[in-house]
Amino acid sequence: MRGNPEVIDYLNMLIGGELAARDQYLIHSRMYEDWGLGKIYERIDHEMQEEASHADALIRRVLFLEGKPNMNRDDIVTGEDVVSCLKADLALEYHVRQKLADGVKLCEEKADYVSRDMLRAQMSDTEEDHTYWLEKQLRLIELMGLQNYIQSQM
Repeated sequence: MRGNPEVIDYLNMLIGGELAARDQYLIHSRMYEDWGLGKIYERIDHEMQEEASHADALIRRVLFLEGKPNMNRDDIVTGEDVVSCLKADLALEYHVRQKLADGVKLCEEKADYVSRDMLRAQMSDTEEDHTYWLEKQLRLIELMGLQNYIQSQM
């Protein structure tokens, strides 16, 4: 099925964001594992797998629309400690959320309702799961202190 070129281009741009999120979560999860923080490692590793599935869905949609997937990922920010990792991941999620919202609007304008619905589902996952969880971790650090938080993640 021949898709709208603007939608295909936008989906390709989103692929780069999802691949960046996957890679950033990958490195951060392995850092948490190396630091002995098993609970946060498991959660971030799970998020990494979800980002990979988001990228996969976008790639499949681009192919379905007879486009050529662009696998160039966006830049990533690697944290140096627990707080900077969480903040970098949260900034990335805010960025992705805005790009998904803009994509929903574009798909609506171009009458590509299947792509729109796919982006809405990804946006819901980003807002209700990833972003909320990261915000909650940073609030917990403020409330209980970094050392207590780190101990709770072992």
